[in-house]
Amino acid sequence: MGIEIVRAERGLVEVSWTVGPEHLQPFGIVHGGVFSGVVETVCSIGACVGIGPDKSVVGMENQTSFLRPVREGVLRAEGRPVHRGRTTELWEAKIVDAEGRLVATGRLRLMLIDLPAGKNQ
Repeated sequence: MGIEIVRAERGLVEVSWTVGPEHLQPFGIVHGGVFSGVVETVCSIGACVGIGPDKSVVGMENQTSFLRPVREGVLRAEGRPVHRGRTTELWEAKIVDAEGRLVATGRLRLMLIDLPAGKNQ
């Protein structure tokens, strides 16, 4: 999707990308699946930061809301944890345009899983 990771630390992940033709649906606006994919990506990266090398995460539920149509420009997404538990986490993401207007939001519920011995993230 052309996403660039700006920051990835425990408790905060920021990414940005420039809207291109590959992001648009037939009516010329960013496809909702792109926003859902960005929410999943930002939140998954955030959940992976700070867990041990013997664990990983998998998405269990992605709820994304599309608030404003976007046709072009640079978009930025920020993800932060809402809840960090022993076996599940809930993260929230906000996507804004270059003017700082909120264009989409989402929440991702993730399950922390143990990796088989010898496997790394």
